[in-house]
Amino acid sequence: MKLTIDNLQGQGSIDYSAWVDAAVAPHIERLLNRPSEMTLCVVPCAAGFVPPVAGARITLSKTNGSFIFTGYLIDAPTCEYVGWGQQAPVYRYRLRALSDEVLLDAKALPNRAPFTARSAGSALKQMAQDLLPGEFNTDAVEDLDKLAAYAVNPQKKFSYHAGEIALAARAAYRAVNGSLQLSPVGSNCCTIDEADPHFSPSGLSLVQASTIVNDVTVVGLDEPQAYVRDYFVGDGLSLRFYLSQTPFQQSRLPLIDEEFAGSALDAATWVVSDPASAISVAAQALQVNGGNGLDGKTTVSFLEEVELGGALKLQHGDVSFTGPSRGVIGGLYAGAISSATCLAGFQITPNGSQSNIQALINGSPTGPVVTTSTGHRYVLTTYFYSREVYRSGETYHSSAHPAGNGLGGASVASDVRVVLELQDVNPVVPSTLVAAPTVLYDNVISNAAGFCTYTLVNSINLKCSIAFTYVTHIALAEVRSALPSASYSTQIVGSLSDGAQCSIASSSSLDFYPQYVPPLNTLIVASYRGSGRAVAEVVNAVSIAGLAGGSDDGTRGMVRVVKNPSTRTQADCENAALAMLDDAGSSVWSGSYRTWSDFLPSAAGDVFPGDGLVVNVPSQGASFSAVVRKVGIDIMDPASDHSMYSVEFANDFAAPLAHELSGSTSVVPLQDMPPRLTTTQVGNYYLASLSDAQITEVSSTTAQVDVGTAIARGCGVEVRAHDYGFGSANDRNLLGRFTTQTFTLPRLARTQTYFLRLYDSSTPPRYSRYSAALHVDYPYE
Repeated sequence: MKLTIDNLQGQGSIDYSAWVDAAVAPHIERLLNRPSEMTLCVVPCAAGFVPPVAGARITLSKTNGSFIFTGYLIDAPTCEYVGWGQQAPVYRYRLRALSDEVLLDAKALPNRAPFTARSAGSALKQMAQDLLPGEFNTDAVEDLDKLAAYAVNPQKKFSYHAGEIALAARAAYRAVNGSLQLSPVGSNCCTIDEADPHFSPSGLSLVQASTIVNDVTVVGLDEPQAYVRDYFVGDGLSLRFYLSQTPFQQSRLPLIDEEFAGSALDAATWVVSDPASAISVAAQALQVNGGNGLDGKTTVSFLEEVELGGALKLQHGDVSFTGPSRGVIGGLYAGAISSATCLAGFQITPNGSQSNIQALINGSPTGPVVTTSTGHRYVLTTYFYSREVYRSGETYHSSAHPAGNGLGGASVASDVRVVLELQDVNPVVPSTLVAAPTVLYDNVISNAAGFCTYTLVNSINLKCSIAFTYVTHIALAEVRSALPSASYSTQIVGSLSDGAQCSIASSSSLDFYPQYVPPLNTLIVASYRGSGRAVAEVVNAVSIAGLAGGSDDGTRGMVRVVKNPSTRTQADCENAALAMLDDAGSSVWSGSYRTWSDFLPSAAGDVFPGDGLVVNVPSQGASFSAVVRKVGIDIMDPASDHSMYSVEFANDFAAPLAHELSGSTSVVPLQDMPPRLTTTQVGNYYLASLSDAQITEVSSTTAQVDVGTAIARGCGVEVRAHDYGFGSANDRNLLGRFTTQTFTLPRLARTQTYFLRLYDSSTPPRYSRYSAALHVDYPYE
């Protein structure tokens, strides 16, 4: 073997092989999805020895050139006295090194928006690029499955996040010789077979447990549940209206908070395409001066895709035009960047020496046109409201569902309400700073894309400056109001300084600002999602039946809280439980194997954590598949490439490989527990939720309901006074069952809430996953 150390002092790599202390075997420890570590000692037993220094580059390779370890010394060497030489005392230097990713760990990750709809490999590459652009070769990083969302905590090191991302994809990462690698667990496979002439029975230690689990309950995070619509009537005086439920809360951390304070765009936020050199940053603003005359070629886009879920506010900025312009500002694109694929944005077109601003919806100019004026500034803002908070489920893996074949990850369809506003600010008229904005568009886009590319600037020939850009989630409530016989308009929820008309200051009330008090008889509708704990219970019915006997019903259960991948919804909990049951049906095996490097059970000549391992030892009743978790290497004879390997392994049920559990213990109210599903029911049990249900007319004694969809033959709508007890055998709080799209319900009090779920003719009936909650708070006529 060959040991080289480069002290990075201009001398290059020096061969230290002759100075390796033979009395202390060099040791390498490889851990799954964590940095590898090497310890060894060197003795200056010949001329030319240079004491290693902290930070030195160190490599250990076989005589055939393949690397055993590459990394950096993380500490100053420890000096140890070993005796008296012919002329002076002799010391040896004890060295400790970590693998190559220590370079990335030494830097703090940028405070960036979460990865959204990114493949695991893409996220890993992006983190490396953010820290050390071009330093690591990433050709061996495979894409693997998409992560619905992954938030990067700058307080954690690169290796921590790399391990978490690899875990979520059931993959293994490592850094070797300046190259990052990410591949599915089991991509390389080893075999321990007692029929192998080199098999070492004394080196094999096996442990088998008799644990059986066939009933898994997964407790997740707080999730969006009921589809709530609260109906109020203004009396001309009241500013506060009490909501029927606590709205689900989204993260309020901004996705983009850009003031263009530097001399260039932040590469951790923006991706720039600028063949005409039209984009620059100066005078604390993004400067756009022309383009190449082509649509979608000169662009400034957000690095991550924007999820059109929940409620989102995009302030594209304070825009000053310096000449007639053509292009799109603040566009969201469902495909390649071009005006034709723009879901929503502000189209800019020339008008003499000025420009026109108009909403661009689904590639078509729509609504009123505003013509710019010299010296004016234009604050352009887009609001999105979706009844679905998450537009994609998380993906879960098991030994039966490896990387590329995970459980879950399905897209979630949703209509999205879009509001585009323009505020015309005349610097010489201060009142324009607080004047009501012009609404260019306020309507629903049906079946909108779940994820879009946000492009701040798509310049065909824009001539403008943009002072800031701010994108964040806002209160998850769509508030609309109208006078009787008039059209509804969206009332923005937020701070008064941002031009909002109302706020949700507490968890239970909708508060209008004094200057926006709803006039007498104003109809107000607040639409949002209720909140509750995500939980699911899934059982393996075949296993239960096989174990049942006498007083034993055959159930073997466990309750788990999953941390990674995140269980954000009940559907996520179901898929996480499915993944656990995949592995729970097999025997629990773990063990270790110790053998010489010459007899490794691997065709590749080396073993790494994440390699698959097939164990076939009939004499011990062992025939199973596992995954290598840890590899220890003692270099016993460096000169002849002889090492002793200790390989530790386990299958997924012995040690979870694709999910990380949390120590949290969450108590779920019994009435919130969903039906217990079998493995075959997951994904096809629940009927569609009545998310479009609404009240169309209210009198002193009745409420007219339209559930928003035609009722299929054999199905019906069950209405209850509370959000529990659904089922054909329970009439305790039942208000009625209906088989038509519209029906009339009794109104028994000033304030009343109706909970609706779809059901079918199955035995027992299947129901919607979540209720539609229609709440009326109208004065009696």
